[in-house]
Amino acid sequence: MSEMADLAAFAALLEAGSFTRAAERLGCSKGQLSKRIRALEQDLGAALLHRTTRRLSLTAAGAALLPEAQALVAQGERARQAVQRLQEELAGCVRLTVPVSLGETFFDALLLDFTRRYPQLRVELDLHNGYRDLVADGFDLGIRSGIDMDERLVAKPLFSLQEITCATPAYLHAHGEPLHPADLAGHQCLLNTHYSGFEEWLYHRQHQLERVKVAGALASNHYSLLKKAALAGAGIARLPSYMVYDELADGRLIWLLRDYQTRQVPVFLIHPWQGGLPKRTQVLADYLLDWFERSRRMLDEIAMGRDDDERF
Repeated sequence: MSEMADLAAFAALLEAGSFTRAAERLGCSKGQLSKRIRALEQDLGAALLHRTTRRLSLTAAGAALLPEAQALVAQGERARQAVQRLQEELAGCVRLTVPVSLGETFFDALLLDFTRRYPQLRVELDLHNGYRDLVADGFDLGIRSGIDMDERLVAKPLFSLQEITCATPAYLHAHGEPLHPADLAGHQCLLNTHYSGFEEWLYHRQHQLERVKVAGALASNHYSLLKKAALAGAGIARLPSYMVYDELADGRLIWLLRDYQTRQVPVFLIHPWQGGLPKRTQVLADYLLDWFERSRRMLDEIAMGRDDDERF
């Protein structure tokens, strides 16, 4: 037991007036409380109480210690209340680290919509593709795929990352629409050099795997650049679903090879383990979970939408 706890027990004892009542308030036995007081006396090298069967009285050392012990207890309570208020306040800064392409995609929605709802909160968004140690680097939340086992972190499934094969109506009008993965071999494909084997695209259908060698005049390790190139009609791209919801919905991009599955990677919302999250962090976590759930439903609606044979 710490000396601070022993001082609090001493103050509680004098306030209650008896070992029995103080032990009840502190949730311990009378014998345990007596041992704590004796341990405090031994640490200080002075008797604090005159013990009789009828009442407790303070020694000179006890009388000198009591107001200091009471002040420490009051200070500890003020500190506890300050932490509690911080946990419950919808104010302050929340630090969030996310992959670059993901952050670029919903950065405007996050800053405009979320901070409009919670004007006393400030979101500090870190865009970084490398590893961030949330605990050491002081982040409240993070978004990651393929998380490592780390007992310091709590992970909640956020969404499943799926690459969408897509191109503009103008490109398809000029070059034709690939109906099978093998047809991609005759198209300008926008390649993502971030991944090994980027010149081979994989597709699944009915437990069959198809590997397609692809090529094109433009390659980059940055999804946002590949998306801009696709929207400019430069070729066919495979882009994360979260990047193309709006473009698929309004027809600027056409979802190709919809009957074929591409690799899906689970993505998690993570935070350091700390019991309950502060409210300012919890509302941002809830916002992100809801944002991605709405985006998933939007993609499902697009996937179930009928093909428009007259789009060209």
